[in-house]
Amino acid sequence: MAKTPKTPVPRGKTLRSQLWFDNPENPGMTALYLERYLNFGLTSKELRSGKPIIGIAQTGSDLSPCNRHHLELAHRVREGIRTAGGIAVEFPCHPIQETGKRPTAALDRNLAYLGLVEVLYGYPLDGVVLTTGCDKTTPACLMAAATVNLPAIVLSGGPMLNGWWKGERCGSGMAVWKAREELAAGRIDDQEFLEIASASAPSAGHCNTMGTASTMNALAEALGMSLPGCAAIPAPYRERGQIAYETGVRAVEIVHEDLKPSDILTRKAFENAIVANSAIGGSTNAPIHINAIARHVGVKLDIEDWEKFGYDVPLLVNMQPAGKYLGEEYFRAGGLPAVMHELLKAKRIHGDALTINGKTMGENVKRTKSQDADVIKPYDKPMKKQAGFLVLKGNLFDSAIMKTSVISEDFRKRYLSNAKDKNAFEGRAVVFDGPEDYHHRIDDPSLKIDENTMLFVRGVGAIGYPGSAEVVNMQPPAALIKKGITSLPCIGDGRQSGTSGSPSILNASPEAAAGGGLALLKTGDRVRIDLNKGTVDILISKAELDRRGAALQKHGGYHYPASQTPWQEIQRGMVDQFADGMVLKPAVKYQRVAQTRGVPRDNH
Repeated sequence: MAKTPKTPVPRGKTLRSQLWFDNPENPGMTALYLERYLNFGLTSKELRSGKPIIGIAQTGSDLSPCNRHHLELAHRVREGIRTAGGIAVEFPCHPIQETGKRPTAALDRNLAYLGLVEVLYGYPLDGVVLTTGCDKTTPACLMAAATVNLPAIVLSGGPMLNGWWKGERCGSGMAVWKAREELAAGRIDDQEFLEIASASAPSAGHCNTMGTASTMNALAEALGMSLPGCAAIPAPYRERGQIAYETGVRAVEIVHEDLKPSDILTRKAFENAIVANSAIGGSTNAPIHINAIARHVGVKLDIEDWEKFGYDVPLLVNMQPAGKYLGEEYFRAGGLPAVMHELLKAKRIHGDALTINGKTMGENVKRTKSQDADVIKPYDKPMKKQAGFLVLKGNLFDSAIMKTSVISEDFRKRYLSNAKDKNAFEGRAVVFDGPEDYHHRIDDPSLKIDENTMLFVRGVGAIGYPGSAEVVNMQPPAALIKKGITSLPCIGDGRQSGTSGSPSILNASPEAAAGGGLALLKTGDRVRIDLNKGTVDILISKAELDRRGAALQKHGGYHYPASQTPWQEIQRGMVDQFADGMVLKPAVKYQRVAQTRGVPRDNH
């Protein structure tokens, strides 16, 4: 619960917003800044009262249906801000909708980040409530808050209510991947496919599975940037409006306390997030976004840390795609606080990490036991004993990750259970250049795809796509699906949806478009994957690999589609690879800019 509101900051302590609205050293500029902010009803007395001005970074819009209910939640945030003695100022953020933006919402994460940095730094704000939800809105907001370093707090929008289809739970995203198999097998038609997809999204909110949206909002809480219990509350529940109010109250308090993102986003916080991600069965997109936040706040975090701190963490949350249940059961079982309680008891997280309510993580979760042991398991009776990511490398890439919590028994039996070569397998590669090539040729019998084939897709990374595509979870040809083979080993330099249950090897860095080894792979090559050694290699000689590299360079390198917009070209020219957070390389040197870069110059 929020604390009792404090009195406004004394006149002797200048708020940042007073440099705009109450600057006795420059009355002419004060008048200019004030006059337009009065024309919709605010008063000069309010703006010059010494009350903190709290921004509400609004990510909800008609273009962002997963976050649209933030338009209503903002009213409760405003009431909380007003109750605590602050002034609320709401402003729009660049829309990001995972299922709406083409070619990919990932293209817009860095664009939204840039826009929010400029707002937080250049406008008269003392603190901000970050409204998050759909996948990329959460990292975009946190990256900007980390860069500017004004007092900031996250309010997630929450998942949709459970979807149901013919008496079974129907999880968002995951239902689509399963329905595609049914369609390919001829067991449903196009109309039923649409009805299944629609059934998985029954209300306002983001994905009700443990996809990237639920993952990133849980990790915002694990980092300590939102109030305890915030992430799991379903969007339509009354508790969502209640915590919106409490978040507004707390937003004012953190300004008085000068509690900033840099105080919360420490190395310990990031290690807690990695451990939490494994325990909840979190998305393969998490390392990209969490590493990006770390880079913008100046905390060293490597892709290898995800295996070092997270691989041997058990899977505790029985939620799709790694388990059975959906968001409503997860919330009722206790949400992230119950998960962190188990991890704290097992001494897997840093209990002394500070959080946004002014208490430590240990203080917040020491009594938050699971209310349903079938949904949130005890640490010593998990769904899987090792549920984190493996970080793989070899002559195809310097790093890629594999999500182990979704390795099915069928997949393990077929590919990882050879008594003479356990946890390793070799196969013939079939290579696709982008998703269009895959969809065009996957059912071509001349490719001779069988159960021993590995499917590769390239040209789908941050540069090549552009922005990176969620296409690595490729389904087998329809002929194999009809035989009951519903998954093949999939490898690529792109991503996959966090709602996918595929144990793909993905997020390969560097990508083909940046000179990665995937650019040299040919259909028919033999590839060996060894999970014991953490390697993925083309089984050809170094001399042959060098010859292919020289030939590719002679022809101008790996070719990918031309940019279609100015932003695509701009991002392609400065974006980093997945392992390093897919950040804009020139941006990471700008840290704590509210403290280190001085006050922005006057505008007249």
